[in-house]
Amino acid sequence: MATLEAAHANASTGASTAASADALPDFSSAAYKDAYSRINAIVIEGEQEAHDNYMAIGTLLPAQAEELAKLARMELKHMKGFTACAKNLEVEADMPFAKTFFAPLHGNFQGALAEGKITTCLLIQAILIEAFAISAYHIYIPVADPFARKITEGVVKDEYTHLNYGQEWLKANLAEVREELEQANRDNLPLVRRMLEQVAEDAAVLHMDKEDLMADFLSSYQDVLMEIGLSGREIARMAAAALVG
Repeated sequence: MATLEAAHANASTGASTAASADALPDFSSAAYKDAYSRINAIVIEGEQEAHDNYMAIGTLLPAQAEELAKLARMELKHMKGFTACAKNLEVEADMPFAKTFFAPLHGNFQGALAEGKITTCLLIQAILIEAFAISAYHIYIPVADPFARKITEGVVKDEYTHLNYGQEWLKANLAEVREELEQANRDNLPLVRRMLEQVAEDAAVLHMDKEDLMADFLSSYQDVLMEIGLSGREIARMAAAALVG
């Protein structure tokens, strides 16, 4: 996991250098605040969903419930930090939009939870959502306002802990969960692509490029699948699911 984090740190450094050569967004403009109201809401809702999801996974893995509760508490801390980011810019987060945004993944997670599908729950929350968040934060940090940059830099370090939890559980149980893992990927990876497309225009206002976001996310996701123990052929097949649906 340290290797993945280091690779992203290097990528972020390069992105920061590139961003310094370009003008940052006008954080006080009406257009920026309008786009930020939805992007910030997505982040806040995502952290709340993460808290609830880790607590729910703890009911499926009672022996690890305490560790999962610790991860959940970290997500609530992140949520408070991002709420403060909106307050700093005098923006009201569009929470109804964010709940609709997460509804498909939320529904899939709840369905898997009801069926006791630990692998699917972990793929959705601890792999897909965490990789999505980490990639978005890396692209955002170089173009964030100073207050939000400091908050986000702290959050992204924590998110690797969450990603690592899911990675290690799936790695340890791969022989038993491989089939479910591939099906969960087919069901949920296309949703992440559509989520990115849904916020592409708002992200662009914040100087976050959709292609950069998708490339960073897929790179992170494929790195995790490799760490879990999947073959190159399996990883290529799973990543291709992002192109369908």
